[in-house]
Amino acid sequence: MGWSKLKQDEVAVRRTKLLKLRREGVRYDDERVAVLGYASPNAARRDLNRALEAHRDEERAEVGVYRQQENERLDALLEAAWPCATQPQPVFDKEGEVVGQQLDLRAVDTVIRLIDRRAKLNGLDMPVKTEVTGADGGPLAMSTADPDKLAALIAATSRLDTDTPANTATSTPDEDDDEDEETS
Repeated sequence: MGWSKLKQDEVAVRRTKLLKLRREGVRYDDERVAVLGYASPNAARRDLNRALEAHRDEERAEVGVYRQQENERLDALLEAAWPCATQPQPVFDKEGEVVGQQLDLRAVDTVIRLIDRRAKLNGLDMPVKTEVTGADGGPLAMSTADPDKLAALIAATSRLDTDTPANTATSTPDEDDDEDEETS
């Protein structure tokens, strides 16, 4: 037998209060969570997980409905544009006489954009391949540095404090250190 409406409302109110406390950063073992009526921190954690799962299922259902509506709209638009994009249309001269036939290139473009939109909506596109490379498309250079050298490198390339480009320095931080040692 299922829960009564009163019990369901009580659980919903308790879960809402728990969600509010968790958003504020309150831990499960806090007294404010225990006051809500949970027997233990684990019981509160399980109840919050149940609430989140229920909302996730509702969101999935809403997304499914939205996707179906959008697919139906795209179907209607594609149905209207398809004949113009696939069947040659008569071309008229200035006197109104037919001089030939040609596909409507704007309709073709519209059909392609509708098909692209449908592929994105339904997740049919292939993932985009991303590649990180170094200078001139070569391999990415990796090196280790101690914290002092790293701080000097960041300071030398930082563009936040100046209007000058980062690569205008004529010497590296190591060369600056050597010059200071020689003059002292």
